[in-house]
This record gives sequence, structure tokens and C-alpha cells, in this order.
Amino acid sequence: MKRISASVKNATSEIGKSIKTWRMLYQLKATQVAQRAGISLGTLSKIENGDPTISTAAFLEVAKSLGLLDAIVDSIEPLNHDLGRARVNENLPKRIR
Repeated sequence: MKRISASVKNATSEIGKSIKTWRMLYQLKATQVAQRAGISLGTLSKIENGDPTISTAAFLEVAKSLGLLDAIVDSIEPLNHDLGRARVNENLPKRIR
């Protein structure tokens, strides 16, 4: 496996803290979120502790269980950003929406 950069490690740590904070704001126990997401309690713990090796699917299932999935998807949609809107017509084929 490729070495994980410090910036990615920092990002996963911050994301994990945010996931845990959202869980606590909703007053949900870790076991509840893990069950809703269909993952083990250990995997949820890894996500909340910023383990950069967890699967994207596990992370997104947790986000879905906390009502955050749409916000995550929207945050990386190119058309939601100035650069994406500016360049979408010059570099990519027309997207069907």
C-alpha cells in the first residue's frame, strides 16, 4: 500500500472528530450508529479516531446514518464550485442531469 501523506492523515483525523461530534449532537450511542451503518463497532471507532485505512463505503454508510451523505456528495460536485462551473464546458462531455 502506498504511504499515506500527513495531510491525508490530518484530514481523516478531523473528519473522524466531526463524525463523532455529529453522533454526540444527535445523542446516539456508538452501537446505534454502527448498527444503522451495518458496520462493526470497531470500524466505527476507527472512523471516529481518524484511521485512514477504513473503506470509503464504511465511512459513507456512517455519514448516511447521520444524515450527512447528501452534504458530502454535494461538497464535491464540480458544478457547486466556481472552477467546476467555469471549466465544465471546455473539458468534459455534456453531463445528463
